[in-house]
Amino acid sequence: MPRTESVKKAMRQSAKKRLVNIKRKTDLKAVIKNYKNLIAEGKKDEAIKLLPQVYKKLDKTAKVNVIKDNKASRLKSRLSKMAK
Repeated sequence: MPRTESVKKAMRQSAKKRLVNIKRKTDLKAVIKNYKNLIAEGKKDEAIKLLPQVYKKLDKTAKVNVIKDNKASRLKSRLSKMAK
């Protein structure tokens, strides 16, 4: 167990950040899943309307380093290709 106060504080901070990052990642996965379900159902118009929200989630998660920038770019490319 940590002995110094600074290490205890760092552990508290990392635990909070971990929960926030998990929330961000699950939100991203939910939006992508919703988008893919719309594509599978053949509702491409609705999926195209949802695409900016998907991009926003990808950009936000990449900005705070939950996912890497190249992964965000790769997912954006693949998801936009699905709509065409």
